[in-house]
Parts: sequence; C-alpha cells; structure tokens
Amino acid sequence: MLQAVPSSTELDDVVETTRRMRAAIGGVVTGRPELVRVTVAVLLAEGHLLIEDVPGVGKTTLAKALARTIDCTVGRIQFTPDLLPSDLTGVNIFRSQTHEFEFRPGPVFAHVVIGDEINRASPKTQSALLECMQEAQATVDGRTYPLPRPFLVVATQNPVEMEGTYPLPEAQRDRFMARLTVGYPSIESELDMLDLQETSDPLDTLRPVTDAAQVKALIETARRLFAAPGIKRYVVDLVTATREDQGLRLGASPRAAIQLLRAAKALAAMDGRDHVLPDDVQQLGVPVLAHRLLPSTESRLSGRNTSDIVADILDRVPLPSAAGTVRARRAIG
Repeated sequence: MLQAVPSSTELDDVVETTRRMRAAIGGVVTGRPELVRVTVAVLLAEGHLLIEDVPGVGKTTLAKALARTIDCTVGRIQFTPDLLPSDLTGVNIFRSQTHEFEFRPGPVFAHVVIGDEINRASPKTQSALLECMQEAQATVDGRTYPLPRPFLVVATQNPVEMEGTYPLPEAQRDRFMARLTVGYPSIESELDMLDLQETSDPLDTLRPVTDAAQVKALIETARRLFAAPGIKRYVVDLVTATREDQGLRLGASPRAAIQLLRAAKALAAMDGRDHVLPDDVQQLGVPVLAHRLLPSTESRLSGRNTSDIVADILDRVPLPSAAGTVRARRAIG
C-alpha cells in the first residue's frame, strides 16, 4: 500500500531543522560541509554511522557535535581490549534486600550512542552491538529489552594498519549505513579551527536545535518520500554490479540496497524534494557501499580499494530514464 508523499509543510520542517543542525555542527567541524550533510542524512535515514581515519582529525568531535544538536539521551563508550559485552548492553545485579535481580542498562540504552575507537575492542565485544544496531533491542540473560527511538550508533575507528586494532567483521560493517572519512582539513579550514579553538572548545557552547520526538517525526517524513521504479531498479543494478565485479570477492548485501534507498530519501528530503533523484543515489554510493565490500587479491596488489571500484561502477551503470521516472510519479499522483 502506497503512503501519501509528505506535504510541503512537512518537507519545510525537514529542511529548516536539518539546516540548523548542519549549521551547528559546521560551527565545530569546520570546512567539511559534505561530511556534515551525509552525517545528518544518516540520522534521518535511521541508520548508523562509521567514521574512519587516523587519530586527531575530528572523528569523535563530529560524533559529539551531532549528539549535542539533539536534546536526547547520549551514551558514550570508549572501546578498549578489556571491554566486555556486558559493559555495553548492561548487567543484572542481585539485590539482597529484595532477593531479586535488577537490570542495570548499559550505555547502548540511549538515543545516540558514541562508540570511540570501536576496533580496539575484541570481536566478541564488537558483536554485542549487532542485535542492537539491526533490531533496536538488546537481549541480556535471555530477556529482550527495546531500545529508544530514534536510535543511532556513531562509531569511530582507526585504520586497521595501526597498532592494537582489530578489523571489524563483515557482518558488523554491514550494519553501518555509511562510512565516512574525515581527512585532513585545508589550510584555510585549519587556520579557522586554530582561531576558533585557541581559547575554548566550541563543543562547550553547542546547544540542541531539536529533540528526539522531532527527529523521529523527520525520520517518518523522509521514509514517505517517493522513489520511482526506475530509481529502485538503479539501486538494485548498482548493488548487483558489485556482486559481479571481478575486482571484488564480496559484493553488497540486500541490506545495502535498502539502506542506500533510505539514505537517498533522506538526502532528497533535506533538499526539500518529495521524490528521489539519481543524483541522490550517486552522492551516497561510495559512503554506503564501499565499506561493505572486500577487494580481490588482484585489486589489493594493484592498489585499488573498494571506494575506487564503487566509483567505477557508478560511472558505468546506466542512469534511469528521466521520462520514465516522471510518468511513474504522475501515475500515482
């Protein structure tokens, strides 16, 4: 059953709220507007975000800035090699006064969960997040507890070549909607950053511009955007191309196709449109698909990474016809 596309008032609310969020985050993370844009889009698509780069470039700052723009509960986890799964999900404590067990929730029971240096923990602890990220629930000692909505995990990680890191399992990476690389700022942006943070931390003055209830409403609005059959076929064609590419030994999963479409809807809503364009899908192709793929031995030896391969796929997979998209949209309008 088709849902009605969002009204102009609902879309205006998305545009204005996300504009204020991006402006607030941009005041802390300077010179990276596209990075901030995709970060907010992942929130609206109800996905999870993986931020990967070397230490000191602002990964945790970006995660904290996003969390502080929303008046909601925030959980912070510093991943270390000795961290246990119960340190994330919580533990049952026996109360001698009542002779009963009482559940003490862990930091995952928050709207926004910041996982710092996730790949410094063992795979056993990393896997404790799998159920939380996919099903928005946590099972402890045989009992299942729902997590709040919206629920967003923003995890940072250092490159696996660095000392003391464990590569994330494929199943774990597939739960993240997008992976972003912060990168080093330009000279101008770094000079602005020095001026901005010379005497104080801009995070200290960052105030919420929305709350959890409004974010939940924005998520529902973004979900109702129209995606023409041609757009959906384009998403499937991109995902299929990753499975058939000779430069990859593991292609994208069906979950990747679902999350790519949802992220594209969020990006379109932020632009004030009630429908998805091929450009929305293309802008998110590398962030949403590249981290899920495994390169072949030949690709690694030749120096090609998965981002290069996805960029090539985006260049060669034909775009959907604009005429077909318009006809399909008019047919349901």
